[in-house]
Amino acid sequence: MQNRALEKYRQRLQRLQPQEMVLQMGPQHPSTHGVLRLELIMDGEVVKEVIPHLGYLHRCFEKHCEALTYQQIIPFTDRLDYLASMNNNHAFVMGVERMLGIEQDIPKRVEYIRVLVCELNRIASHLIAIGTYGIDIGAFTPFMWCFRDREHIMNLLEWASGARMLYNYIWVGGLFYDLPVDFEQRCAEFITYFRPKLDELDMLLTDNRLFIDRTANVGVLPLDTAIAYGCSGPMLRASGLKWDLRRVDGYSVYPELDFAIPIGTGLMGQVGDCWDRFKVRVDEMRESLKMVEQCLERLTKELKRTPDFDPRAKLPRKIIPKAQDYYVRAENPKGELGFYFVADGKTEIPKRVKVRAPSFNNLSVLSELGKDVLMADLVAILGSIDIVLGEVDR
Repeated sequence: MQNRALEKYRQRLQRLQPQEMVLQMGPQHPSTHGVLRLELIMDGEVVKEVIPHLGYLHRCFEKHCEALTYQQIIPFTDRLDYLASMNNNHAFVMGVERMLGIEQDIPKRVEYIRVLVCELNRIASHLIAIGTYGIDIGAFTPFMWCFRDREHIMNLLEWASGARMLYNYIWVGGLFYDLPVDFEQRCAEFITYFRPKLDELDMLLTDNRLFIDRTANVGVLPLDTAIAYGCSGPMLRASGLKWDLRRVDGYSVYPELDFAIPIGTGLMGQVGDCWDRFKVRVDEMRESLKMVEQCLERLTKELKRTPDFDPRAKLPRKIIPKAQDYYVRAENPKGELGFYFVADGKTEIPKRVKVRAPSFNNLSVLSELGKDVLMADLVAILGSIDIVLGEVDR
């Protein structure tokens, strides 16, 4: 498939018109959000074709998995979408636990803590997406506000895990450690602080005429195209489909929580445009706050900490699943993160681990969205996709 795409691209270059030129955007361009190179065929200011070039951040994750035990792989999952490390940990660990058949044995307190830290990490990830998106199209203040508020979440997660970004907190069968004493109270204080700040951020961009002009009716992604390209997460929901794996698959304790699934409505332009993708992420942060509150309520009332509670009590001495092929998926901030395991049933080292990265699929649709748009709009379209190259390249 890659060879066919390369051949098609070469044929397109041979048909280059006299008024067209090839322009390199990246891999050092700040608006590419990492080491992504976009090769653009331009006709003046209009982009005729977009050819993404990947592989600048390839770290051989899947090859490393063939030489590490299941437990040793967990820190490497942190480095996929490094802005949502808790969510990566959760998806991987959940798959291993299902292969072992111990999923139902995980204590409820552990499950609620997992969802609590994952939803905090989701908010932090969306703050980065919105803050950097604002600065991509010329709004500096949201960038500073988002990083200011994200710092509070990072402090909480660092307190729980000991790390600021790459947590290695969720382990097969449990957690690295229980929540610190008074964590729940500090987390509740953050919710009280952040809710009005989120309203301010929403007001600053959502009804901003300059922001609307740059994002509404730009980069419209029809629902059938989103499905055809395997888009997921806010990209898919902004195109109008209520598809959220936390509700569809009902994993962990999400079925016990009350939350809505925001979708794009075309309020400022068309369904599936850049503005809708931004608004879905803002609304998702509100829903994540609701889930964090519900988790805190359960943890402080029904599932209180006890001196004899051991979050590692269910850790297997050896992790050797039966011989099987198994696919697990979870709703990460950017979409469906999936792990496909091939276990031989003999060793603690998987025979194969394949990653289904949401950023990779979401980025693949850029060639469709970037046709016949202004170069300035291409920056807005790419920013609205919200990619992390550590997950795209792996």
